[in-house]
Amino acid sequence: MNKIFLSLVLLYSAISSVAQKQSFDIASFSPPDGWTKELKEDFVSFSRIDGASWGQIAVYKSRQSSGNIEEDALKDWQDIVLAVHTVESEDKTTAKSAEGWQVMSYSGVWQYNSTNVATLLTTYSNGNICISVLWNGTAKPYMQNLKDFIASIDLDVNATPVQQKDTGNNEGNSNQNTTNSNGETTSSSSSSIVGAWINNFREDRGFINGYRMYTGGYMKKEYVFKEDGSYIFRQKDWLASRDNIYFVYETGKWVVNGNQLTITPDKGKAGWWNKDKIGNTTDKWGAYQKAAKYILEKTTYTFELQISDYGRNLLLNYSKATERDGDHPAGNGQYTSYHFDKGKSIINNPPGLITGFENKVLPKRGN
Repeated sequence: MNKIFLSLVLLYSAISSVAQKQSFDIASFSPPDGWTKELKEDFVSFSRIDGASWGQIAVYKSRQSSGNIEEDALKDWQDIVLAVHTVESEDKTTAKSAEGWQVMSYSGVWQYNSTNVATLLTTYSNGNICISVLWNGTAKPYMQNLKDFIASIDLDVNATPVQQKDTGNNEGNSNQNTTNSNGETTSSSSSSIVGAWINNFREDRGFINGYRMYTGGYMKKEYVFKEDGSYIFRQKDWLASRDNIYFVYETGKWVVNGNQLTITPDKGKAGWWNKDKIGNTTDKWGAYQKAAKYILEKTTYTFELQISDYGRNLLLNYSKATERDGDHPAGNGQYTSYHFDKGKSIINNPPGLITGFENKVLPKRGN
């Protein structure tokens, strides 16, 4: 995704279009003809598939602005894109003004089924409220659809942010919902953690000219907490700085008591695999090398469920080093943050490993 295209997109201000418009949240727009519409609670999307190529445009629900377009754009980029994809060739534009709104975009490339997907997130902020538009595409013709869509957008400059609703449930569990200093709802109920939770750390080589230089490598962790009290934990590390792949698979039981989550493993193992020698792609596996030392540990975490504008984060606080969480400075409690995953798993298993969740819809409670 080049900066020339990004700049052209941002030159389109929030102007009216003569085409038939639709509305979502504070935005009205003209979606591409013939694209399939999907309406969700926190976004509306339009998509088109042409053989092996596809494009998608989504408008996300508005939220309270931080008062700074760069902070607003970065948060949405992290919450909407980076939380679920390993992005390479990351880029961003400088902020531009458009009829009372500051506009800024982030872009990059991620892979889906070994195909490059270009992604562009455009964020609008007026200092009081902000809203973002996401575009994903595998072919250049879909860029024109995005330009036309951006040109058609009208935003309600007088709109006020909607207060985050309390999403706690009352299904026989003891809910403890509070609001923290960042205005986020927090919860500590057992039913609230049912579902799939992901942690996706991207490897980088530091900063060059103010930009973080990502390698394409990653360290991914995932919990699936099932309603029957069982869980699956997996970890996959594919690092450009390492010649092989590290993988962990663990199963067991989980139980919540107040704000304490206890994990009791039944079985688990870890191992090393070669990387794919042909394309060196991050989602493919080479041959199995050897087993890795892995200790099954019963661990009790103090947990917090943070409910923000773009989803839920599960914070697992721990007081000592564990196999799952790694080491930390002596005497300092640490936590690992997991984002609630409403789609499919972000970790693919090595050849021959069956977990029972392949090609299945993951649990979606997580309220």
